[in-house]
Amino acid sequence: MITAAKLRTETVRDLAGMAKRKGVSGWHSMRKEQLVRALVRCTKTSAAKKESSAGRKNTAKRSSAKPAPKPLSPRAQRRLKNIQAKLAQAKDLAHKSSAQGNGRSKDRLVAMVRGPYWLHAYWELTRPSIERAQAAMGQHWHGARPVLRVSQVPRDGTTNSARKTIRDIVIHGDVDNWYIDVQDPPKSFQLDIGYLSLGGKFYSLVRSNVVNTPRPGAVKSADDGNWTAVAEDFDRIYGMSGGYEMEAAQSDLKDVFEERLHRPMGSPMVTRFGLGAGGVGRERDDLSFEIDAELIVYGATDPNAHVTLKGEPINLESDGTFSMRFALPNRREVWPVVASSGDGVEQRTIVLAVERNTKVMEPVIREPDE
Repeated sequence: MITAAKLRTETVRDLAGMAKRKGVSGWHSMRKEQLVRALVRCTKTSAAKKESSAGRKNTAKRSSAKPAPKPLSPRAQRRLKNIQAKLAQAKDLAHKSSAQGNGRSKDRLVAMVRGPYWLHAYWELTRPSIERAQAAMGQHWHGARPVLRVSQVPRDGTTNSARKTIRDIVIHGDVDNWYIDVQDPPKSFQLDIGYLSLGGKFYSLVRSNVVNTPRPGAVKSADDGNWTAVAEDFDRIYGMSGGYEMEAAQSDLKDVFEERLHRPMGSPMVTRFGLGAGGVGRERDDLSFEIDAELIVYGATDPNAHVTLKGEPINLESDGTFSMRFALPNRREVWPVVASSGDGVEQRTIVLAVERNTKVMEPVIREPDE
């Protein structure tokens, strides 16, 4: 800042030039001392304005800065750690297996049929599998959820091209089994267990066996989820779950049933009676076994109509219904069924094509020490 002592050393001409530049009014009629005082006042006013502006800027900066977060109290820290631990436990599908201490080194997911509209899934997963899933999903792991994926497959195969995802069921790590409702029996299903990211990416840990739900009314549905109910009807549940088909491919299903029910699982005879059920050390007769099949054709039409099957007339009941039983030969048969109205004006034909293909397999003799 310019001082009065310094200004007095300046000439009147220099003072006049400074007053003109700073906008001092009436400078041209002032004497030297008046110019000095006017310039000093102007300098002080300018300095005050600059200081006020700088103060406002500093205040604005301080007000816009976010306040430092307060440190969490020990109680809040404990609660936060408990919440984080519960979330990690719910996400850890190997938690239940580890808690049981079964020491398994193999992942398995077993699907069982409990009725036309219900499946029962049971799984055991290892810790390394969960760690591999976390590494494979990378940044998607943090928002991923553990799910059971239900897929419908053709009843005659399991090709990926024909696989159709039905839905994803969110599960958690505190359980090792789950009941699943399905629709429109009979159908074939297969399950996957894994993690689904927020973006829809699915990482499968293990895939189950293929199961076939029965027609409604064919079997009684299960009403609970314990293995006592399974033990009471184990051979039917084991069969509907694919246990008697391609046993090598269904080894996980076989292992789970044997571990839980404490009995051998295999063919229907071995499953129900065990190996060597016929007795050891005595002569046994060959097992006689024959099978045949019949076909029942039934339908309904107008009571006054005339119906023929392969050209042979069929007797109608008073309400127009009819039913016929035929032996079914071991070949393909094509049977036309023709209905004519009572006045002979209208005729309708339905062609029924059926095929029987019976194959007799080689007998299997099991030794008691197998």
